[in-house]
Amino acid sequence: MNTTDNSPIEDQESAVLVSVTELQSQLNDFIKQLSPERLQVLADFASYLANLESEVATQELLAIPGLLERIKQNQATPKTEYTNWRNLRSDV
Repeated sequence: MNTTDNSPIEDQESAVLVSVTELQSQLNDFIKQLSPERLQVLADFASYLANLESEVATQELLAIPGLLERIKQNQATPKTEYTNWRNLRSDV
């Protein structure tokens, strides 16, 4: 078996990384051409997109049944009931 052969998943991941790298390079080239006013518009839009992704991730977490209740319960647990992980596993 040839160790240089890539699996389809590795090929896809490589293609995505190359695509992302290319896009970042293109964006950097465009950014250098923008006036300060247009650069501010781009920064605002990028902030909007980042917040939108964060909101989607938050909604995904909130859709997990019982997650919020478990978090609240864990926050209400007195710290004295916690055990230091080093005391649990001495081999770590």
